[in-house]
Amino acid sequence: ATLMGACIYRLLKLYCREQLYYLNLIELFLQSSYQTEIGQTLDLITVPQGNVDLGRFTERRYKSIEKYKIAFYSFYLPVATVMYMVRIDDEKEHANAKKILLEMGEFFQIQDDYLDLFGDPSVTRKFGTDIQDNKFCWLVVQCLQWKEAEKVAWVKALYEELDLPAVFLQYEEGSHSHFMGLIEQYAVPLPAAIFLGLARKIY
Repeated sequence: ATLMGACIYRLLKLYCREQLYYLNLIELFLQSSYQTEIGQTLDLITVPQGNVDLGRFTERRYKSIEKYKIAFYSFYLPVATVMYMVRIDDEKEHANAKKILLEMGEFFQIQDDYLDLFGDPSVTRKFGTDIQDNKFCWLVVQCLQWKEAEKVAWVKALYEELDLPAVFLQYEEGSHSHFMGLIEQYAVPLPAAIFLGLARKIY
């Protein structure tokens, strides 16, 4: 893994060293690697192997993990790379793109957690083991928020009782409306189609 990570910078040097955007790409990839490592570390210390402590499963912690572990490298990194390559390097334009893309990344991870339990495995190719694997997922956070007084051992049984499909649908619609509003507000001067294309892939 370390060798593969090092290859990123070899490839950037090989193909981009003569370009004006080279330094921006190096800094972007270094920052993205750092953010991803923070997310991975937060995930590991929240759910150490063999130790289930649902008191650590807070919404704030969940959002930090998904932001750093998933959203930066999955959504912001590819778009920001292209922005630099076409000479869009203004800090405000990157900050605006990041606002939109991190929201999409958050939605994507919550959707992934939801589909792990409720998705059709023939479509999703996922076979719902997040709960058994003690993964820190959105569904557990929702159960713990809604039924704090219940015994922790009942959390798995509460999924159906809480009608999480309805909770997710409400979240999905609200989230989609929110990032569509962000696209309208922050996409310019970038073409809105960049963000709308990503939105169509995940919604």
